Amino acid sequence: MKAVRHAAVHLLSLREHSRLELARKLMRRFDEEFVEQILREFSQQDLQSDARFAEQYVYSRRNKGYGPLRIRAELAERGIDDQLINIYLDSEDSEWQQHMLAVAEKKFGAHPPADKKEAAKRGRFLSSRGFSSWQISDYLFN
Repeated sequence: MKAVRHAAVHLLSLREHSRLELARKLMRRFDEEFVEQILREFSQQDLQSDARFAEQYVYSRRNKGYGPLRIRAELAERGIDDQLINIYLDSEDSEWQQHMLAVAEKKFGAHPPADKKEAAKRGRFLSSRGFSSWQISDYLFN
């Protein structure tokens, strides 16, 4: 039990983890019963928080140039529930459009696409980064 607690503290000292991430990592080495007990304890003591993880994750991924759709999917993969995702990630926020424009400008420069091939390339890149089709089409065709 002490080893599970020590391993969990070590992982959380490196970075925030979602409950699911922490459970997966700990269950590779320890019994599920002990892991669940430690996770409950850490959650009650606010040592592990999915809310804190989600807030930090959105901030980090946004700063790396990712859009709301990709960040939403990544949070869901990490076990964050939709209500919590919605608190920290408003994909309808107009700031995402400005963010997408900054990402596109950094990658492609300030000039508009020269032809359809270039527009398609930009669209694929922005889509892979997690921006919505309406944001991308607004950028490409307006």
